[in-house]
Amino acid sequence: MTAVIDHPSGTHTSRPKNRILGVVRLQFTNTQTFVWMPLLILVAAWLITLIIHWIIASAGVDSPKYSGGSQAPLWYFAVVGAQAVNRTFYFSQAMSLTRREFCLGSLTAATISAAGISAVFVVLGLIEQATDGYGINGYFAYLSWVWEHGPLGAGFVYFVLTMLCFVLGFWFAIVYKRVGALILTISLTGLALALLAGAAWFNVNRAWSEVWAALVGAQAVGLALWALGLTVVFALGSYLTLRRLTT
Repeated sequence: MTAVIDHPSGTHTSRPKNRILGVVRLQFTNTQTFVWMPLLILVAAWLITLIIHWIIASAGVDSPKYSGGSQAPLWYFAVVGAQAVNRTFYFSQAMSLTRREFCLGSLTAATISAAGISAVFVVLGLIEQATDGYGINGYFAYLSWVWEHGPLGAGFVYFVLTMLCFVLGFWFAIVYKRVGALILTISLTGLALALLAGAAWFNVNRAWSEVWAALVGAQAVGLALWALGLTVVFALGSYLTLRRLTT
């Protein structure tokens, strides 16, 4: 619904009553970014994986064949997050939308898109279970560890990871606009070095077995809950950074 606003000049303009929904519509004007590219990447990864599994099965390998190809759209959602800022932020400011409205609207648009791609992921997993891996014991979306809590649990895991990638891309794009490429590169390099230092510490103390045991014990849904917490924290960081971004 829209509200009609009278201007002193006598002209009439309309403005969405729900301005956050207006941002959602703004983001979805580019359906290629939020809809078709994630779906195309998922379908392409599925098709390539299916062909590889068929080739392996044709060679007489009957054991279960698993693929990590279903994560391909997850990484692309980091690009979606960056494009959500680069392509529409300044346009939203020209429309007199607040930074809060832009941030919430962009996250809502990502939520809709992530829910859609997660639904496709779940459908593929159900098909794979029903057909014993398309009759060749090959699995793209169905990974037993991820599906321990059924299709809803698997969909939740996939959805949270998708949103986490989006928020990271969204935040990094804001930081880039706020401080420039040099500072962003230095920050990412520092983060990478910190992660490597952590890995080195685990290696020196021979603690990897405890790490893997903890990950397995937490199960996929438990790890997704931790990832959901990180997503909320990063989303808040995105908004706080966006507030300081000058136009």
